[in-house]
Amino acid sequence: MEKIISFFSFKGRKALAITLISAVALLVDFIDLFPNAPFSPSYVAVILCGLPILLEAGLGLFTRFDVTADVLVSMALLASICIGEIFAAGEVAFIMTLGSMLEERTVRKAREGLENLVNLSPVTARVVRDGSVTTLKAREVLSGDIVRVLAGEVIPVDGEIVFGRTAIDQSLLTGESIPVDKGVGDEVYSGTLNQLGTFDFKATKVGEDSSIIRMIRLVESAEASKTPIVRIMDRWAGYIVFMALAACLITYFITGESLRAVTILVVFCPCALVLATPTAIMAGIGNASRQGIIISSGEALERLAKVQVAAFDKTGTITYGQAEVTSAIAAPGISLDNLWSLAATCEERSEHPIGKAIRREAIKNNVKILEITQFELIEARGVRAVADNQEILGGSLELFEEKNWELDLGLISSSQKYLKMGQAVVFIGVSGRAAGFLALADTIRKEAKETIKAIEAEGVKTVLLTGDHKEAAITIASEAGITFVRAELKPQDKAKIITEDFPRRAWDKVLMVGDGLNDAPALKSAYVSLAMGRNGSGLAAMAADGVLVRDDLKRIPHLLRLAKKTTKTIKVNITLSMIMNFFTVSLAAGGLMGPVAGALAHNLGAFLIVFNSARLLNFKYHGFDKPPEGIMTSAKLSQPRPT
Repeated sequence: MEKIISFFSFKGRKALAITLISAVALLVDFIDLFPNAPFSPSYVAVILCGLPILLEAGLGLFTRFDVTADVLVSMALLASICIGEIFAAGEVAFIMTLGSMLEERTVRKAREGLENLVNLSPVTARVVRDGSVTTLKAREVLSGDIVRVLAGEVIPVDGEIVFGRTAIDQSLLTGESIPVDKGVGDEVYSGTLNQLGTFDFKATKVGEDSSIIRMIRLVESAEASKTPIVRIMDRWAGYIVFMALAACLITYFITGESLRAVTILVVFCPCALVLATPTAIMAGIGNASRQGIIISSGEALERLAKVQVAAFDKTGTITYGQAEVTSAIAAPGISLDNLWSLAATCEERSEHPIGKAIRREAIKNNVKILEITQFELIEARGVRAVADNQEILGGSLELFEEKNWELDLGLISSSQKYLKMGQAVVFIGVSGRAAGFLALADTIRKEAKETIKAIEAEGVKTVLLTGDHKEAAITIASEAGITFVRAELKPQDKAKIITEDFPRRAWDKVLMVGDGLNDAPALKSAYVSLAMGRNGSGLAAMAADGVLVRDDLKRIPHLLRLAKKTTKTIKVNITLSMIMNFFTVSLAAGGLMGPVAGALAHNLGAFLIVFNSARLLNFKYHGFDKPPEGIMTSAKLSQPRPT
């Protein structure tokens, strides 16, 4: 039976073609284009559109004991055919199929996310065996193997560095905004990016135990645990069928006229009701797309209307995900202009993200750069340059101590304040003496504070979930006005908080907003989720229910209000359709309306429903002017807003 239904399940272009053919057949019958035809052209619509409905209703009723709207439609179809009203039967089948096609188009959810996640897993690895380097498939690496990674490559498995130093971009996995310097003895994780130099590491977790594969399993389990939303029409189908049968039987026993009874079945058929949800959803999704938000399904829009908590990732979501210079502190006797000139000069040829950030700021402020005669990269610690016969050093405090360069105690003390806030500190020195330091941090998006305020005005609480250091998390949360904070989280921790910790606080309807690979399990686990589209990872976009195409957080309050408006419109549509059903049933019971007139009344009802839904296209949220071109422990939340 299921194979037969699958054969007659029309989707995509096939569904559109079938619907158009049925519409033409009904039009031909209505204008009586072929009066001498051996059969009614409406049979085409009955067969193409009605047969799948009959089969689905039979399967649901007799194998799953499930009463859906298809059961009532089937009764109306069969009753119309029995009394010879083929046009009425075809029209009912056509409108129901049209509504289902619209629903299928709007509620389908992208399932390619897991495939994209698998594609992120490194395919090959360089393994050092017996003094030679062999390229193997990543899944063939054994625990204990020595693996070599070149600059710009993705680390294939988890392990521990045994030779070399480097800087690893772990932002997609942990959410840390600034690359992490690694040396002998430090752990590295599969799926992260080696940014500087070549290093060897000993594989410790391979195959199913590696970080990237565990991430895949997390997303799989989260996807499997999500319960689909049952469409409103099917929730009420049992009641509608009961009322239709009751009205039909009562009318027959009172009047004794089978035509009236059959007409009641036809007019009771929920043609307007079947359009109530998909038309509103389509209009809501269309409105969102105009605002730069792509929603993957109607279910997602329905869920957004019920959100209690908005949980945000930090790096790349609340912040820009890119280090920027926040402060420049010069040593006694050194001017800020001189400090900036020294910093820009020594970082002129650096490929480290921090060096690039310093160069961007220097270019923006027209800083004078000296002519370099020598340059040396000190892996994972800093850089050294010679310019105007002066040796210039830029790097960590440890590098200056190792080189025995003179350090002012006041300078060291000042740097600690920035380190405690989770910022990176780069000391700059010249001719054996520290000249000052630059502090760098990921900066908050300019619209973040306004957005958080607008979201909380909608009655939605806000939470920051990040893998970054707690000091950086507290600072950003305070700037944005986010109420609660959880920091230093692994990807599985974020998902666990959403699925286990939040429900303990009766926060089971969570909107998760993120951008990176590390957010994918949380995005899948959340009640509904949004991903940053411009700078976010492809996996995050595929794992989420919606995408902010322009990375504009200001669209989120509009989306929340739009979702509530869409839900309200659906309820109004349902109410209108039920009122029209009651009216037409009354006319049919009184003998004032026949099956064909009843079927035509469905068209009027459908028009009113579509018109009401279309009003959503012009919905505007007035919170913004114009459309776009305390730390938590592992067990509980911090207390209110950090200061």
